[in-house]
Amino acid sequence: MRMVDVIRKKRDGEALSREEIEFFVNGYTNGIIPDYQVSALLMAIYFAKMNTEETVWLTDAMLKSGEQIDLTSIDGVKVDKHSTGGVGDKTTLVLGPLVAACGLPVAKMSGRGLGHTGGTLDKLESIDGLTIEIEKDKFIENVNTVKLAVAGQTANITPADKKLYALRDVTSTVDNISLISSSIMSKKLASGSDAIVLDVKVGSGAFMKNLAQAFELAEAMVGIGNNMKRETVGIISNMDEPLGLGIGNAIEVKEAIETLRGNGPKDLLELCLTLGSKLLILGKKASSDEEARNMLEEVLANGSALAKFKEFVSAQGGNPDFIDNLDLFPKASIVKEVRSLKHGYVNKMNAEEVGKCALILGAGRETKESQIDLSAGIILNKKVNDEVDENEVLAYIHGNDESKVDEVVLKMRNLIEIGDSPHDDYHLIYGVVDKHGIKKLS
Repeated sequence: MRMVDVIRKKRDGEALSREEIEFFVNGYTNGIIPDYQVSALLMAIYFAKMNTEETVWLTDAMLKSGEQIDLTSIDGVKVDKHSTGGVGDKTTLVLGPLVAACGLPVAKMSGRGLGHTGGTLDKLESIDGLTIEIEKDKFIENVNTVKLAVAGQTANITPADKKLYALRDVTSTVDNISLISSSIMSKKLASGSDAIVLDVKVGSGAFMKNLAQAFELAEAMVGIGNNMKRETVGIISNMDEPLGLGIGNAIEVKEAIETLRGNGPKDLLELCLTLGSKLLILGKKASSDEEARNMLEEVLANGSALAKFKEFVSAQGGNPDFIDNLDLFPKASIVKEVRSLKHGYVNKMNAEEVGKCALILGAGRETKESQIDLSAGIILNKKVNDEVDENEVLAYIHGNDESKVDEVVLKMRNLIEIGDSPHDDYHLIYGVVDKHGIKKLS
């Protein structure tokens, strides 16, 4: 088999065979096929696209290029959640304890953040002593005993994806549904869970900017998961404004704890209940959305979800006192207010630009080597459709560099658009994608 023939075949719009896909993935991963030939193939795929079978085969080849985590020694149906990324997205911190408190094992492999805030791992490290670098045996033990563990992905998972993504990034071939979906799902499948719920974000703060793209991506990923014998469901959720009120590492963990106490923002709680209901159904703990939601609301109301988060923190070496006393979390030395210049209603809040403001404050990484300021971030006081009085506080800016805090105060004042009347078309959840197809919510 010759790489030039594989390139020509895809250039001419033909479907590649499983053997041809395995040939180029293995050859590139092992350094036998050069960058320039794989670049040519990626561009051919970008324009000619891949069908469902090709996309599944590509996912499988990348999955098999490295280590696959064996979770068979964990009792019950193992579940996982993946988000395509957004601003203020701390759902794992609420969802994991909620689902685990219902007796469903959550084995979560996460990455570090690169962008406006840290990833789940960075956020958790704002709790003193908590480690996400745990050995596989300890990870499995924690899931069996606590029903929840969160750890960093091993370096040996999907090396093919790491190489291919780096090449896609510099050849402008990132934005292709087959390449995106196979990249995400190869990592999720390698993590070993039996069932996966995908939170596919859409809007200004998401990778997918419009609904058609988001549904297409969800459908592709759900198709891959179910084709590869892992029950998979996708939820399309709104990311035109940040999720919840807090953006920043320690700030988001504190908001997650408040949510588990029953005092969290409505949108964050609703999304977690929606995702959690699907997880409980996939995990055979509930037979309907209504039954699943009742279970989640019960563990929230009786305090067992909060207790589960505390148990999880202790099991991974963290100081459980942080859950009872939020004042122990890292705090910024400077807090300034953003006030409204007029009366009206919040019409728009560009999530991506708010995320960039958090990055200016030091809440995220511009490069992998950047140091995160765990205390920095933004706390919103208003959300889209909220009424605002003149001079009322719109947001609080937390940071440790006064010039950067002042810069963000000015930016945020312009980012939060105030109109004369509220919107009547706001949706948090746009639809569900499962093995039966797409169900759009009105």
